[in-house]
Amino acid sequence: MGLVIPDFGLLFWMVFVFIIVLVILKVFAWKPILNSLKEREDSIEDALLSAEKAREEMSKLKEDNDKILAEARQERNELLKEARDIKQKIIDEAKEKAVLEGNKMIEAAKLAIKNEKTAALDEMKQNIATISIDIAEKILKQQLKSSEQQKDLMEKYIKDIKLN
Repeated sequence: MGLVIPDFGLLFWMVFVFIIVLVILKVFAWKPILNSLKEREDSIEDALLSAEKAREEMSKLKEDNDKILAEARQERNELLKEARDIKQKIIDEAKEKAVLEGNKMIEAAKLAIKNEKTAALDEMKQNIATISIDIAEKILKQQLKSSEQQKDLMEKYIKDIKLN
């Protein structure tokens, strides 16, 4: 039963040895263990601070990236608007030029038609005059076969001339 219920001497020596072991552990083991735990705690705290700084820098970088993207989008939109304006200006200029060219062509065609019409009318007048002279000549030849008729016609024309 000695092991289950220890004697006072055994109990004293057990406590004494335990205290010596505690002192030895405190001097040689606990200080390095506590120091390494403190170093570990400091390194973890530094790592957390570094992570916090990195997170802040990442958020700043993200904000900068968003700002740059917004500026790029704005610049793209301005370039697209400018391109649309230039395209519309070119289209308007081409339409205006086409209208002017069309008007010039219409005026040239009208002038050509007028000239052709005048030429055709002149030619037609000449043809009518030639035909009229030919017809009058044939009629007069038939009506004025006798010299008596020619004299009467001449006298009539002379009277008409004086009256007018």
